Amino acid sequence: MDHLLSLDRRDLLKAATGLLTGLVVAGTPLARIARGRAWAVDLMVFSSSEAATLLAVARTICPHDKLEDLAYALVIQAVDGQARKDEHARKMIRDGIAGLGAAFATNTENDRVDTLGKLESSPFFQFMRLNTVQTLYSTPIAYAYFGYEGEAFSKGGYLFRGFNDLRWLPEVAPEDGGPMTAGA
Repeated sequence: MDHLLSLDRRDLLKAATGLLTGLVVAGTPLARIARGRAWAVDLMVFSSSEAATLLAVARTICPHDKLEDLAYALVIQAVDGQARKDEHARKMIRDGIAGLGAAFATNTENDRVDTLGKLESSPFFQFMRLNTVQTLYSTPIAYAYFGYEGEAFSKGGYLFRGFNDLRWLPEVAPEDGGPMTAGA
């Protein structure tokens, strides 16, 4: 069983590595603001300074200090895609960026939190919060960071692949454990 778990994790890490490798393209706007490893995503609507501000917004809304910027950059890429398709969204996002000020991306985290707190009920903040949560937590990069192996249905479910491998709990006598499915 441990062998199956390590293969699943390995496959997940392979997929995340493949995604990272596939996204490395020099010269795109987000490549200039990246920390750490070299990576880039293509943006069609936003400039690198606008992208840096949106990246700071996403990092402030869902702060994970050790999560790579690439995971947040995928949020900005999704927002850019929506802005490309919808003129109203593009205007709302640009107005929101302008309202944050030019120095938002370089402000301290406390200052960014205070600034966003004042905009919490605005359509811009709600749009960014929704897109950040939906996109950030559905990427293989975040899955690997949080140790999530993905959905289990296609792998036969959780019961026989680690759901019941809590080694820190005492063993329960079979008569106290409740009904078991066939094959257990």
